[in-house]
Amino acid sequence: MKEQILQLFGQYPEAALFISLLVSIVVAVLGLVPSVFVTAANILFFGFWRGTLISFLGEALGAVVSFWLYRKGFRNMMGGALNRYPKARRLVGATGMEAAMLILSMRLLPFVPSGLVTFAAAVGTVPAWLFVTASSLGKLPALLLEAYAVYQVTAFGWQGKLLLTVAALGLIIWVWRRMNKPKGSGEESAS
Repeated sequence: MKEQILQLFGQYPEAALFISLLVSIVVAVLGLVPSVFVTAANILFFGFWRGTLISFLGEALGAVVSFWLYRKGFRNMMGGALNRYPKARRLVGATGMEAAMLILSMRLLPFVPSGLVTFAAAVGTVPAWLFVTASSLGKLPALLLEAYAVYQVTAFGWQGKLLLTVAALGLIIWVWRRMNKPKGSGEESAS
């Protein structure tokens, strides 16, 4: 996906900013697609700082558009998606500082889906201005970490990428072996 976005940027450099923001909004509305490929394309095309800023603006705009669409379309029909995330359920009824802190904390946690946070806030009673503020503040640290990681991986030559791949595969194999290790192996039972 990153390559297709870079290709679009290259074909239409004068519209690259608009394309990036539009793709970020679509990714946010879908709620399930990771935004890392947009961040990577932005950094590669616009440079680190400008690309990071554009990614931040795209994610913030995407959150605002998603919030508005979710609020208009789903406020009366909450799905079971919130049941797996107690903080998200809590956010539906939260107001004021509690809502702001929940949004901020969930944006900081990488394993909470962004779309879920937006959905929970949108179907709840959180005012739009509070959602936008807390969401943007929470996205900033996570996006800076994502941008830095993307930049470091893309700055590698083929040797660095090969090393990273071998290390990742080694880690996966090690974890898999640890998880599939028979109980009690290597330990002697005392009688």
